[in-house]
Amino acid sequence: MKIRDLLKEWEDTAASPRTAHEYRLHLPIYEAAKVSALAEMYPGRTEEQIITDLLTAALDELQASFPYIKGDDVVAWDEEGDPIYEDAGLTPRFHRRTETHLKRLKQELKEAPQD
Repeated sequence: MKIRDLLKEWEDTAASPRTAHEYRLHLPIYEAAKVSALAEMYPGRTEEQIITDLLTAALDELQASFPYIKGDDVVAWDEEGDPIYEDAGLTPRFHRRTETHLKRLKQELKEAPQD
């Protein structure tokens, strides 16, 4: 998701499920004021939801900015018959590590006491 897409989502949808794990942070004052202003402008969203959505969009953009590094292995062929090489950069490492943590977080959510 792009940051520019957040405004439409905030107007149209509800938030997605959350982890059992809680993250605590202290925002710089000016950024906290911006989050409060957005929560006031979009009363359907809490400050926590806004921070979560902004973090999600920033992580998506960060991941998209990882440079492609041509690997040694051919993983496919394009429509013109040219080889497509594996990505040996940060993207596959990030995906693997994300999947590892996703499994752990899903397990924690299953084991968390239900309210």
